[in-house]
Amino acid sequence: MRRAWRGAVLPLALLAVWELASRTGMVDPRILPPIERVARTAIDQVVNQDLLGNLGASLLRDMIGFLLGTFAGLAVGTLLGLSRLADRLLMPSFNGLRQIAILAWIPLISMWFGVGEAAKVVFIMAAAFIPVVLNTHEGMRSASRQLVEVARTLTFTRWQVLTRLYLPSALPSIATGVHLALIYAWVASIGSEYFMAVGPGIGGLIIAGRERFEMDLVMLGILLLGLVGYLINRAASSFEARLLRWRTA
Repeated sequence: MRRAWRGAVLPLALLAVWELASRTGMVDPRILPPIERVARTAIDQVVNQDLLGNLGASLLRDMIGFLLGTFAGLAVGTLLGLSRLADRLLMPSFNGLRQIAILAWIPLISMWFGVGEAAKVVFIMAAAFIPVVLNTHEGMRSASRQLVEVARTLTFTRWQVLTRLYLPSALPSIATGVHLALIYAWVASIGSEYFMAVGPGIGGLIIAGRERFEMDLVMLGILLLGLVGYLINRAASSFEARLLRWRTA
């Protein structure tokens, strides 16, 4: 609880400064609306509009892209980590492609997949794919050479070597990659909605508020993005700690 309160100090201070600046006229309330107005807008959006539907659409899109990117990343990362030939042939190209900012892929993805749900999911998938590949590759490559020799001596099958040696050794690194993929996928899901504004989602809600100059709606969308991102990060950290509890046992 003490750590939670310490972590809440800065957000509460920012909210206080926000309210003070809006109420005293330091900032035009049309640009930075009071928190009370944002709260009323939130209630209206839940009761009379479709805020929960927009949030659900963003989360569903995020989870689909995240799962596809994670599974593809695990497969490619495992291949690159276990095969020297694949590592030499593919890893230099992959390292070059990952230097390209993820937003730079939007025009190409839009040309190939349009601006509908498929394009958004592909964009989110790409954002989740990169950290999973990198961390899975690193985890597989860091497996103990001595244990590999022991497995060969004991005539382990390839499946046994993978499941009993490489995967347990790479699990901490894989967990880190999946954690990062969750965060990147959520950021990419909002980016996809913002730049490919077709269909429901929190990004579309922010765009609607911007176009109608309803800054209370824009601020509501931004607060929701931050809150959901925080909850995703906390859930991922908790799951990662439970998954890797054996390391401290």
